[in-house]
Amino acid sequence: MRKSRFSEAQIVGVIKESEAGTSTAELCRRHGISTTTFYKWKSKFGGMDVSDVAKMRALEDENRRLKRIVADQVLHIDALKIIAEGNVARAVCLIWARLVGSQLLGVCLSAGRRSAALPL
Repeated sequence: MRKSRFSEAQIVGVIKESEAGTSTAELCRRHGISTTTFYKWKSKFGGMDVSDVAKMRALEDENRRLKRIVADQVLHIDALKIIAEGNVARAVCLIWARLVGSQLLGVCLSAGRRSAALPL
């Protein structure tokens, strides 16, 4: 994800200026942002302090990390189910596709019950 040119404190400051009565057009021109950006910021950060924004970012990062962990666990569970069915080659292909990239996942899933050869 691209890093913003503006810090959390600057974004909150722009929103507070707007709440103080400065017109949106003047505010956007002065800070060099579009009105679309301003309204996105306002919908996301409106009514927050800098500390609240920092807490929200930390929670978003933790949520992203936990989602990745859950996705990996689901993959491992699926591989174990496939191994329990007796299709070890397909399970290895599934795990290998996850490590290399998701474009190979379709090859592994389409292998079905027949023996899946690992793409080299």
